[in-house]
Amino acid sequence: MRGRSLIIVTTLLAVVGSACGSGSTRTDPSLAVASFFPLAATLRALDPALEVVDLTPPGAEPHDREVTTPEMDQILDARLVVVMGAGFQPAIERAARTRAGAVLEMMDRLGAGSDPHVWLDPQLMRRVVTILAAGASRARRDHRSGIRARARRLDAQLVGLDREYRRGLSRCRRRTIVTAHESFGRLARRYQLRPVPIVGISPDQEPDPRRLGELIDVVRRQRVTTVFTESQVSPRVARSLARAAGVRTAVLDPIESPVDARTFDDYLRAMRRNLAALRRALACHGGG
Repeated sequence: MRGRSLIIVTTLLAVVGSACGSGSTRTDPSLAVASFFPLAATLRALDPALEVVDLTPPGAEPHDREVTTPEMDQILDARLVVVMGAGFQPAIERAARTRAGAVLEMMDRLGAGSDPHVWLDPQLMRRVVTILAAGASRARRDHRSGIRARARRLDAQLVGLDREYRRGLSRCRRRTIVTAHESFGRLARRYQLRPVPIVGISPDQEPDPRRLGELIDVVRRQRVTTVFTESQVSPRVARSLARAAGVRTAVLDPIESPVDARTFDDYLRAMRRNLAALRRALACHGGG
């Protein structure tokens, strides 16, 4: 009896131990993890049957996001993990690199310099779609044909969006845009605008008095009428600059973690709202 009891207890312990350890080694074929909205929305559009976890909640500031224990479990369990890279979200990127499976770092694949705000340039966003479609096709081979077909549709939508921006910003009285932080440089260069950010890549920085004086001078010399704020960043500094220079403010959305947005269509709508805001601020005519 004693020997049989020992065998039963040993077997039970093995089963329990196996169940407890399975969370860190199993892979869920229907689960993907994306570090923030543009990547998550694109994955959802490419493969609607995929459960996509967005690690940046709507309305949250993405740059300083930390990873919770449940999110770490999802990173370890997911079939596909996608981050922007280039230090855009340092804590999330570090956490993703601890998993045994592959991690798709977008900036490594793009090879497009160090500015991570590639989703604000429709032409670069086309390349993002292509890279994500390839990654999703490798991870979900049974869904490959559908992913490729949907990638073609997204690409066509982005070609149309790029055309709208080119026409909408081709004839403008002004070309300088003053923005809350350095997130619109890629968009500006694509459409021959001159970006003047109040602070750098990180929106948490604050300009010193000398920098504010320089910005006021730029606003006046370039006859800028609008200083752009952002939806997830405090508008205090931008409003102070606008007040000192005697101009108005308006919102230009970096589309990093928009409230009440989950889909690729939400991304497209936000890009078109940005185009409308730019056209008003720059006194553009025609092409609208």
